[in-house]
Amino acid sequence: MRHNKKFNHLGRKSAHRNAMLSNMASSLILNKRIITTTAKAKALRIYVEPLITKAKPENNTTVEQGTSNRRVVFSYLQNKFAVTELFREVGPKVASRPGGYTRIIRMPENRLGDAAEMAMMELVDYNEVYTREGQKATKAKSTRRGSKKAAPKAEAPVEAPAEAPAEQAEVKE
Repeated sequence: MRHNKKFNHLGRKSAHRNAMLSNMASSLILNKRIITTTAKAKALRIYVEPLITKAKPENNTTVEQGTSNRRVVFSYLQNKFAVTELFREVGPKVASRPGGYTRIIRMPENRLGDAAEMAMMELVDYNEVYTREGQKATKAKSTRRGSKKAAPKAEAPVEAPAEAPAEQAEVKE
């Protein structure tokens, strides 16, 4: 029985599971997005979010504490390039976020070989489609008022402005 066993063992021994999660976490940090099975993505979220929290600059108040956090994260990831990327780019970018650094998006099709449910896992602040900055840049201003559409500048009549002041002059008399 598996009483009080909270995490998914993923059908692997602990050494294989830890190595797999370490490699997946390094790939997620370096590439900002990976495609994997839904079960592995859920297990990876539990594995990688505490590491991202350790990389946040608000947690690194002193140099000694920052070095200690780097060593702890390196013991999990075993990839110095991923640790550098995490502490230089990802950590400062998520500094204002209180948690929830990853997003799991389920893919519509299953894997061909065994029909496993596939999911895309990504870092939240690196997706331009869902972030507010990306929405502001791509969204055009729209109004609900019923205004006339402007005529193209090539077809605009040249005499129209000359006639308008004459009509206004007649009205004033």
